[in-house]
Amino acid sequence: MTTTTSKPTTNKGTTVDAAAQASIGAAARELHLPTVRTEAGRLADIADRERHTHLRYLAEVLAAEVDDRTERRRTRRINDAKFPRLKRLADFNIDAVPGIAPATLGQLAAGHYMDAGEPVVLLGDSGAG
Repeated sequence: MTTTTSKPTTNKGTTVDAAAQASIGAAARELHLPTVRTEAGRLADIADRERHTHLRYLAEVLAAEVDDRTERRRTRRINDAKFPRLKRLADFNIDAVPGIAPATLGQLAAGHYMDAGEPVVLLGDSGAG
């Protein structure tokens, strides 16, 4: 005889899950864990579906929090550094500078000067971008 266990579908199970979610949300808010608060339910559903252990579920939730904090920290540091506007070679308007040959831009785009450790200096009018 084969028996299987499944998640209870009674109203009591739903009430317990809702109470657990509320408790997790309150604790995560108090501990300043926004990703745990928003992702715990979704990750619990995945863990239940894939039959993860409690420790694996906890590891997934904490990893999501760490990843989110790392990304927010990176974004905050870039904003705090007040780097100038990002400029890409693909956005360069070749018609604005007729003195630069397209072949020169192609060589720069290849990046061989970086591998060789050679400097590249681009001069132009101040404030022209």
